[in-house]
Amino acid sequence: MLVREAMTSPVVTIPATATVRQAIRVLHEHDITALPVVDDAGRLAGIVSEADLLRGEFEADPRAFARPHAPAGAPAPREVAEVMTRDVHTTRPTGDVAEIAALMMKARIKSVPVLDGTAIVGVLSRRDLIAVLARGDARIRDDVLAAITEFGPGGTVWDVEVHDGAVELCGPADESAQRIADVLARTVPGVTRVSLRGTD
Repeated sequence: MLVREAMTSPVVTIPATATVRQAIRVLHEHDITALPVVDDAGRLAGIVSEADLLRGEFEADPRAFARPHAPAGAPAPREVAEVMTRDVHTTRPTGDVAEIAALMMKARIKSVPVLDGTAIVGVLSRRDLIAVLARGDARIRDDVLAAITEFGPGGTVWDVEVHDGAVELCGPADESAQRIADVLARTVPGVTRVSLRGTD
């Protein structure tokens, strides 16, 4: 599956000069967990997450301590540029979702901006990946059949079974037809793997 088939688009961004509280409100209003940060020209400058924005926003409540809590030293950061992550992992719309998912798990990141050239065209988040995997087997089967019917070799009949996102295709032993069916099945959101079985 390609990134463009799973990403959230259009993307919500925030300028680096926005205040932390403005960014918090944008996250809350759009029910998202991270925002790509843009410079004056609209290019990607960083990314800011819930954790980045929460850092230093709350002061200790003295009622929670047996003795008075020392006042905080430095004031909380005021602008997004002060708390954002500047070294950002990115991907392209034609990237492989499996590779990005592996990167996200290894690097412990929750969102990856999607760039087409220098334009930010989407964001791929863990929530997007979960949404893809949550698609029911019946819907995945219908979408695989529809894709093969629309774009596959004419007159070719396939039997499709789906179990927990794993697709099994049973059809002609013709290698070209199998290759086309395999590629088409893999484009369907929710498909985790594809296996083929030819019939005589």
